[in-house]
Parts: sequence; structure tokens; C-alpha cells
Amino acid sequence: MKTPLKDAIMVQKQRGGGARMAGINNADISKVQITMLGSFEIRRGDKAIGDNISRTHKIWNLLEYLITFRDKDLSQNDLISALWPDGSSDNPANALKNLIYRIRTTLAASGIQTDEEFVTYRRGSYCWNKEIDCQIDVSLFENLCKEAQEAGLEEEAQIQKYLQAVDIYKGDFLPKSSFEEWVVPVSTYYHTLYLNAVHRLLDLLMDRRDYQKVVEVCEKAIIIDRFDEKLHEQLILAFYNVGWQQKALEHYDYITNLFYRELGVKVSDRLRSIYRDIIKTEKSVETDLDIIKNDLREATSVEGAFFCEYEIFKDVYRLQARSIARNGQTVYIGLLTVTDFNSGIPDSKLLNNAMDHLEGAIRLSLRKGDVAARFSAAQYVVLLPTVTFESGSKVLERIVKRFSREHRNIPVIIHTKLQPLDPIPL
Repeated sequence: MKTPLKDAIMVQKQRGGGARMAGINNADISKVQITMLGSFEIRRGDKAIGDNISRTHKIWNLLEYLITFRDKDLSQNDLISALWPDGSSDNPANALKNLIYRIRTTLAASGIQTDEEFVTYRRGSYCWNKEIDCQIDVSLFENLCKEAQEAGLEEEAQIQKYLQAVDIYKGDFLPKSSFEEWVVPVSTYYHTLYLNAVHRLLDLLMDRRDYQKVVEVCEKAIIIDRFDEKLHEQLILAFYNVGWQQKALEHYDYITNLFYRELGVKVSDRLRSIYRDIIKTEKSVETDLDIIKNDLREATSVEGAFFCEYEIFKDVYRLQARSIARNGQTVYIGLLTVTDFNSGIPDSKLLNNAMDHLEGAIRLSLRKGDVAARFSAAQYVVLLPTVTFESGSKVLERIVKRFSREHRNIPVIIHTKLQPLDPIPL
């Protein structure tokens, strides 16, 4: 099933991610344009080199380091510590000189460096030549974020500054060097700055009820940080306010599965509350009861238990609790928990595989009148009306046997518990 996020990713891929920076005059062939967000590229006019070219990683690492700390004179020891933090080079001073030479020849061969030297050496230190006319995306991005927060700036001007900033942020800082020790804190800084800018921008857009723009900003931001729950929250609200209720519900389903599968956690109570508000929304007035029945009717081909989101399961549970108080009927609730052989939570890949197949076993082992939902990353809950404790226990046993029989190669244990519902007093 397509999701809004997948659609956005497809659009981003079709656009090619875009190494070019917003606001840069590409006709200015004297200016050196440097991209460090989402990729690494140095461009001057129609000449460009980047980390997509097959070269020794240490060359790119050194060049990236020199540009990142371009305002400093970097000693030989500074560079050696950054490039070989584990002391893996036998002769780091000689290796460093060789890398500097290779950087200069690479820049010259590319046609980007002409008469001037991009990397200079003076008084025992190397540095990026500050005389070079450069436009660097991280500087543009950081400056726009700071300008947007200036006191007294009108709201419209803030929005425009933030829009420019988030447009420049094509991805995290130097993604192909993200494993380098020196890159981690710098990347974290820019990523945090980006999320703060996005959240402030979204607040401003939500205040203006510009929900179409909220959708646009959220879909891009989620590609960069898909586990920021507030982004999903605002995207769902924007979908809903634009009138795309089905998209809102589909995206909620997508992120609940994402958080279960990747993080092993539930979404927040606030997001669940938003979901409940959406599904409770009053539809337009309809007088034809047949139309209403068709809208409510489930596909006849659906077999086995009724699976629903846990928020819906809670409503069904409460309805059943009210019902048994009136008619004395018995209803049991069952819990199925997946663990490894040490009674711990399996790793995510194994757990997701087990949970997928356990859902199938539950569907095929229960009746159409039974209700089931995923309670946590490793648990399902089921409602079993009109059963005794003994018959309910057999139902759970049947589920476990089906799973074990059909999926012997999945090394997990299914634990079960069964208790009667407590009736709500009349």
C-alpha cells in the first residue's frame, strides 16, 4: 500500500535529491559552491567534483575537515588526530603530506582550482584558503536559521527565512562520512538546528492554517528524520484539515507499524488522541440507510478474526464490558507474547518476522466474531466472547500450535495468558 511518506520519497528521488543550493547564482563562474548537506560536492561553473567519484575516502575526509574548520589554522597534529584517531597510520605525517598533495592535484585536474591554491600552508599549519570566494550550504543554512529568530522580525519574513533554510537542508551533514568521529557532533548540531527550524516553521504555518504547505514541509522533513513523532503528528493534522481524512488514517497506520517494527515502541498518547478524534469526526448528513450500511459493511472475503488498531480495540472492550453486565455473558481477553528462548525480547528482524506470522495464525484460528489488536511490539491481545476459561485456553493453544507447526524455523516462544472481562456495573 502506498503511503504519503513513500510518495514523497519517490518525488525526492525523481528530483535527484539536488546537490545545488537554493539562492545560488549558478551563472557566477568565479564563485566556488560547496555542498555538505545530503552529499559532498565542490562546484565552480560547470566543473564539479564530489564524493560520488571513486577516490580514497581519506582524501574526501581531509578535504571535508579543512572546509568544515575553514576559520582555523589546523596544525599537523590536529589533522592527524582527526584522520587517524585510532593511531592506525605507521607514518601519519608523511601520509598527511601525501593526502594534501593529492587534494591539490585532484582540484587542479577537475578545473575547479586554477591559479590559486585552495589548501594553504603557513607557520606549520594547513587551512582552507579564506581568500577563495566560496558559498557553502551549511553557512547559508545556519545564517538563515539565525536571521529567522531575530527579534522584531515580522511573521511573514520569518516564514520565508525558514522556508529558504529547510530548502537548503537536502540531508544530514556529510552522510558518507557519518562514521567519522569528528563528523558526529557537527552532524548532530546541524540536524538539531534543522528540526528546530522545521518545527518553528510548522507552528507558524499551522497558525496561518496553511495546511498544504505544512504537508509539503512535513513530507520532506520526514524523509530526513522519520522517527520525529511531532512531524508525523502535524502531517496527520494537516491531511485532516485539508480534507484528506483517509490519508491521515493511512499515515497513522503506517507510523504505528513503523514505530513497532523499528523501535519496538508505541506512538504517544497525544498522537493516539488525534487519531481517535479523526475517526470520531461526524460525516455529512446521509438519509439513505442503504448507503450507510454499504459504508459500514466489511468485505465478505475477509476471513477469521477482526483485526483493528488498539484504540478501536479499547472501544470494543468497553462495549463488551457494558454488555456482559446486562446479559451475564462471559467474555475473555487473551494475551500472546513473543520472546526468545531466554524470555527476552528478540532482535527486531526476528521479532518482526515472528509477529507477522503470529498475526496470520491468530486470523486463521479465531472466528469472525473475535477481535484482535497489536498491544505492543511483541504482544497481541484478543477478545473471545461466549467462551469458558477452558475453551478460551484451547483457542490460545490452537493459535500457538498453528504458529509452531507452520513456522518451525522461527526460534521464538509464544506465551499466553487468559482472564475474564470485568463487567462495568450498571
